[in-house]
Amino acid sequence: MKNYIQPGAMMSVTAPATVASGAGVLVGMLFGIAATDAASGASVEIATAGVFDLPKTSAQAWTAGAPIYWDPAEAEATSAADAGNVLIGCAAAAAANPSATGRVRLNGAVPAAAVPA
Repeated sequence: MKNYIQPGAMMSVTAPATVASGAGVLVGMLFGIAATDAASGASVEIATAGVFDLPKTSAQAWTAGAPIYWDPAEAEATSAADAGNVLIGCAAAAAANPSATGRVRLNGAVPAAAVPA
């Protein structure tokens, strides 16, 4: 195929803020995990698929398979489908309330809400 670019599991994006390796990066509706540290405005590789331990809303209990969102205001994963939160995948394992991290399987897809009607 002449028009094939790449699998898309790793993508280069412009860091919207200073990010550390392993941190969540949200660019529009594209979410991934930074592979390296990057300054705001610099190019950074992000993993858009896979299973990662991410900071989570501590006061939530997750069940395996529950939908998980990224809260850009708090820079953490959450089970709350609040306005402004972006669906990033599902819980790969149960997480207790309280706990600081949760295991998330990234879906690698742009949420349907981002598709114009």
